[in-house]
Amino acid sequence: MTVRKVEAMEAIDVVKNIDRPRWYAAYTLPRHEKAVADRLITQKVESYLPLYSAVHCWNHRRVEVELPLFPGYVFVKMLHSDKFRILSRPGIIRLVSFNGNPAILPDEEIERLQSSLAIWKATPYPFLTAGKQVRIRSGPFAGLEGKILRRKGKMRLLVTLDLIQSAMLLELDAAEAQLAS
Repeated sequence: MTVRKVEAMEAIDVVKNIDRPRWYAAYTLPRHEKAVADRLITQKVESYLPLYSAVHCWNHRRVEVELPLFPGYVFVKMLHSDKFRILSRPGIIRLVSFNGNPAILPDEEIERLQSSLAIWKATPYPFLTAGKQVRIRSGPFAGLEGKILRRKGKMRLLVTLDLIQSAMLLELDAAEAQLAS
């Protein structure tokens, strides 16, 4: 294929993608996700806000609340040309973008997320990366705090524990650690 033919095909793909609604991730003000999603729905804009149930204690009472699974984000299905109209909504800061262009989320991914969350419960889990301070929750080192040196695969962490001004390296499952406050 010639370069011109490839460029023409890419231009056609861009036009096809622009004229149909696509999913985008909108970044919201902190703790405004529900209000933004409700506002979008009342204004007939398709949106999706995955929630999970959590129990919080206020004034010595236990209350079950619905919280966003992805704090700070609401998924919005819109035409690319509606970008500025959506961004003018109260509570929406920006769309998640790469290289200055709003990132299109595949329809299949949102559908898979919706169908999965309809069947299974999910809760957010802290993103444990190198350099984060963690507290060990179980095992012989429970209660001790250390710093993640690196991850070994999806479930293993290498953590240094500073005991009596001497360090030791500990390998443990990510489930055994929580972010230290």
